[in-house]
Amino acid sequence: MAHSHTPPPPMPLPGVTHIVAIGSGKGGVGKTTVAVNTAIALAKLGYKVGLIDADIYGPNVPLMLGSNDQPKVLPNNQIEPNEAHGIKVISIGFLSPGDKPLVMRGPMLHQIIRQFLQQVEWGELDFLIVDLPPGTGDVVISLVQTVPLTGAVVVSTPSDVALQDARKAIEMFRQVNAPLLGIVENMSHFTCPHCHEMVDIFSKGGAERTAKEFNVPFLGSVELVPAIREGGDHGQPVAAAGPEAPQAAPFYTVARDLVERAKEQAAKAENVFEIN
Repeated sequence: MAHSHTPPPPMPLPGVTHIVAIGSGKGGVGKTTVAVNTAIALAKLGYKVGLIDADIYGPNVPLMLGSNDQPKVLPNNQIEPNEAHGIKVISIGFLSPGDKPLVMRGPMLHQIIRQFLQQVEWGELDFLIVDLPPGTGDVVISLVQTVPLTGAVVVSTPSDVALQDARKAIEMFRQVNAPLLGIVENMSHFTCPHCHEMVDIFSKGGAERTAKEFNVPFLGSVELVPAIREGGDHGQPVAAAGPEAPQAAPFYTVARDLVERAKEQAAKAENVFEIN
């Protein structure tokens, strides 16, 4: 009978305190917008932050950060991450520029995720944020097999379809034993610039209800504001304007909540190790 060899256990990255995955059940809910702006907000709050764009098929992080340089390969064969808006960042988009879609099989994906985690010179980081591809699957499994995750954040719009997919994402993280740090409701509502009426495009509050239903913390909601999209399209994410900027404020709420949840989760994990 063939021996099944067990994969090596996940190994912490030296110098990196928290690794947080940001995922969504479906595309188009603004997951990368939330990942990028939250990462910048954390950096503005004084934390050392890295961002991995693990969305291999549609890497939008370079556009949002206005960063497109090819990362340097150091003499020890480590990759030096790019820096933008105070965060260190690596993306497949830096390595294969342009609009060519990448066709990748599972093992190649696994290699890339491992490289982005282990072969990048991250240095000391408080938070390493991983922007996952939409949906479920291979990348998440590679991630949890390679490093110990502090936990995951699920982004959803309040629409029923998105929430159904957010529930799938929650189940997926539970299956791989990744603690859920919370849900963010993106494109929560829209305030008309002319009459200042609030318009519920996707039925606001749905993600908060889903969070309650699954007993997952709710990290806050981000309204549908053209400035947020424009900032991302022009490589100037709104969070870069600082916590005082009204459009940026929700991302700072999410960032502060995330810090609390990550600390709680890390403390829980340590207690588990001490008991064993």
